[in-house]
Amino acid sequence: MPAQNCRIRIYRMRRDSVIEYQISAMESGSIEGHGGHRTLVVGKEIMFSPLITDEDGHPQRTGDVWTASSHVITAVIGSGVLSLAWSMSQLGWIAGPLVLLAFSFVTYYTSMLLADTYRSPDPVTGRRNYTYTDAVTAILGGKRVFLCGIVQYLNLLGTTIGYTITASISMVAIGRSDCFHEKGRESPCHISNNLYMAIFGAAQVLLSQIPNFSKIWWLSTLAAVMSLTYSFIGLGLGIGMATEKGHSHGSLGGVGIAGVQKSVDKIWNIFQALGNIAFAYSFSMILVEIQDTVKSPPAENKTMKKASFIGVVVTTMFYISVGCAGYAAFGDHAPGNLLTGFGFYNPFWLVDIANICIVIHLVGAYQVFCQPLYAFVEEWSANTWTKSCFIQNEYKVPIPGLGEFKLNLFRLVWRTCFVVFTTVVSMVLPFFNAIMGVLGAIAFFPLTVYFPIQMHIAQTKLRRWSFKWVALQLMCVLCFFVTMAALVGSIAGVVEVLQHYTPFKTTY
Repeated sequence: MPAQNCRIRIYRMRRDSVIEYQISAMESGSIEGHGGHRTLVVGKEIMFSPLITDEDGHPQRTGDVWTASSHVITAVIGSGVLSLAWSMSQLGWIAGPLVLLAFSFVTYYTSMLLADTYRSPDPVTGRRNYTYTDAVTAILGGKRVFLCGIVQYLNLLGTTIGYTITASISMVAIGRSDCFHEKGRESPCHISNNLYMAIFGAAQVLLSQIPNFSKIWWLSTLAAVMSLTYSFIGLGLGIGMATEKGHSHGSLGGVGIAGVQKSVDKIWNIFQALGNIAFAYSFSMILVEIQDTVKSPPAENKTMKKASFIGVVVTTMFYISVGCAGYAAFGDHAPGNLLTGFGFYNPFWLVDIANICIVIHLVGAYQVFCQPLYAFVEEWSANTWTKSCFIQNEYKVPIPGLGEFKLNLFRLVWRTCFVVFTTVVSMVLPFFNAIMGVLGAIAFFPLTVYFPIQMHIAQTKLRRWSFKWVALQLMCVLCFFVTMAALVGSIAGVVEVLQHYTPFKTTY
């Protein structure tokens, strides 16, 4: 007789976790009830095979160093790469590459520290911390948990707004390119980016129904490939233009005072450039969430450290190459968005391809950054309203050719509202460089530097006033002042742009 299958639940007392087992009855059997419990009565042979779970009762994690690297590259090589030529033009040939290398070193070093906080108190055998905030709660506790949560989730929100702006700029560039080739170079071809933001938002409404981080690995991988593609195109175009005769290749000190209205503007631009570079390296805020997708053995922190190394090295190579090539191509007149600076003429098809790759990449990057925020809100709501059918129930919706989709009404409504909100805010504040600088400044010090260092000190019980303790604290102080300078400069940039912008009406 064919095997009959059923599921039972076994409660493990060690962690109060639940593991489901699949029982295959090799001969006929029946289910009998006893005092509210059910017992499977079968013939001679029963085969137990556990549904795949980890020791905490969660579905078994299947990520490895390559999927984690894809997440890191998708998160790091984002729209920030497009502003690096402009940042280089403000800093010059000496300070520009040095600042890029300094930010990459700090990011890599603190990501190594942060990878050890996924489990605590021991980084290999300790209890899992599923989110960045969980790690801060377990290791630091107190008021810093609230501060971490506010900074992390506000920055995740801000990053999704920044990505919506950037995607719309690339779509506008494609539209203007087509317009110029249809109507001629003399045509103004002014286009509003509001429609393109709405299109991007509509795509995010659909993709936001992907339930969790582990289910978007394919989207993250595609986004990583797209980010490398448009970075290569930008690099190639920059090198090609830089080798042409008659181009200024920049200067050692960057844009001089004569290139801006007054000396204070030069200072603000330098500070804003620091914020743009900080934004380009921002991924620490989702590192723990990425690590929670990694399987073991080997230990999760070892895999994450390798993935962080691969991600930071790859991105740093691209950042220096693209930033330097863009600065060499445009000199002190480097545009805020590298690809829009190549114009809309020949080779227009290559620039269009690059902009298409940017849009596809940002579609995936948006999801990488918003999934931790989704998870936080949904977990909090589920724990707060435990009996709400609207929040708790899932409904199976058959999709032809794709199987069944589990629809949760709360997830549908709240995530849709979130995407609509970020889209509307993006329409009100569509500033590229200034917004990138503000987001980078807000996130870099607390999430990339302060919390990883303080958690490392607490977790390892590092002795006060030891050499390493002093060095780490000095790094904190230095990065704090850099972050404050970047924040002030970027806010000044936003104020400057607001003087010439009309919401929902300004075109490009």
